[in-house]
Amino acid sequence: MTGYAVGTRETTAGTVTIELKSVNSRFLDLQFRINDDLRSLEPLLREAIMAKTTRGKVECRLSFGRKVQTDQALKLNEELLSNLSTLEQSVRSQFADARPFSVSELLRWPGVLAESELSQESLQAEVQTLLAETLAAFVLSRQREGKVLETMLLERVSDLEQLVAHVTPLVPQALAQFQQKAIERMQEAFAQATAASTTSALSKEEAQDRIRQEVTLYGIRVDVAEELTRLSGHLQETRAILAKGGQVGKRLDFMMQELNREANTLGSKAALKELSDTSMKMKLLIEQMREQVQNLE
Repeated sequence: MTGYAVGTRETTAGTVTIELKSVNSRFLDLQFRINDDLRSLEPLLREAIMAKTTRGKVECRLSFGRKVQTDQALKLNEELLSNLSTLEQSVRSQFADARPFSVSELLRWPGVLAESELSQESLQAEVQTLLAETLAAFVLSRQREGKVLETMLLERVSDLEQLVAHVTPLVPQALAQFQQKAIERMQEAFAQATAASTTSALSKEEAQDRIRQEVTLYGIRVDVAEELTRLSGHLQETRAILAKGGQVGKRLDFMMQELNREANTLGSKAALKELSDTSMKMKLLIEQMREQVQNLE
């Protein structure tokens, strides 16, 4: 499923930014874009995202923009200054003519002017707070897309149910017509064979019974009532899964396989062109559903 969310959080030392975006994928594929100094936070991000998503190619970007320090934001490193003073006194005790530090030299000494910094623990706490907010927005964006996909899937389910309702009354009639035509053709073939032969192993009555038996057995093999019943049941289950909500992707994957199997069987057993055409329409609708179901979580 596709989704997007970005969040920022201001701290005393800078701005933390988390960006989440995803595109369709059957499986969960996580990618991270993190600065090297924040790489230690990747396990935290990975665990949180995996707790909320199961499908999609998800990219997470984490950055920390440090503030440009001003004179008001700077402060003296008192500990370092004290150490420098002690060292200066030690040097001058041995070299009385040594020149003392000037103020400008002290201010330029590395570390004397300390910038505002976040400890690792504080930064992790800030990232966790921001991640929870961003993930919530990210999940909502995917849920909105899920609602759109749900509407489309329910429309396809309705179309399939209409096709089933249309062809179901035709099955007994189609079967009867098929059996009648088969009987007539087999009787015609039997009559021709009998006329060409002086002797016949079967009487006319026995031949008629054998013809009826064969036609009945073949009629059972081409009867699609059972497939249509199963199709109706699978469509009802699909509606139930969508209505229940939650993580439905894998369950709907299975339902698409079952629907496609029944539609294929319907086409292979169809004794009428109308049934065969209906099978093709069903498979087209099921394929449209399958493509979208692979994107659902």
